[in-house]
Amino acid sequence: MEVDIPADVPCSSTAVNSVIRMGTAGLIWGSCSGPYEANKLGLAGIHRASFIAKSVGRFGFQWGLFAAIFSSTRCGLQRYRRRNDWVNVLTAGVVAGAAFGAGTRNWKQVAGATGLVCLLCHVAEDSR
Repeated sequence: MEVDIPADVPCSSTAVNSVIRMGTAGLIWGSCSGPYEANKLGLAGIHRASFIAKSVGRFGFQWGLFAAIFSSTRCGLQRYRRRNDWVNVLTAGVVAGAAFGAGTRNWKQVAGATGLVCLLCHVAEDSR
């Protein structure tokens, strides 16, 4: 099942939709993992609340930023190539992975792994 992006929907709208969805998922993840990490660190009181709030914000921002980069790259490639295929998904995944892996020593591995995961998700989605 291929999802075509209509010509009248701008890529910015697609990116904003993705940011809202993935940012919300990141907020939920941060609110679940924040207390767990705070317990592991032995934090209590105001330090615990501050740590959890920072965790929620960090995960929400990171997930939203990844979604923005991936969605806008995929949409732009789809418009440029006039095709909706696995190449767009793989390229967008590699670009988004490279953006997040730029601060690590193994940014090439991060970019490749992200592209592969995005490609596998696309294949799973198309097989339905």
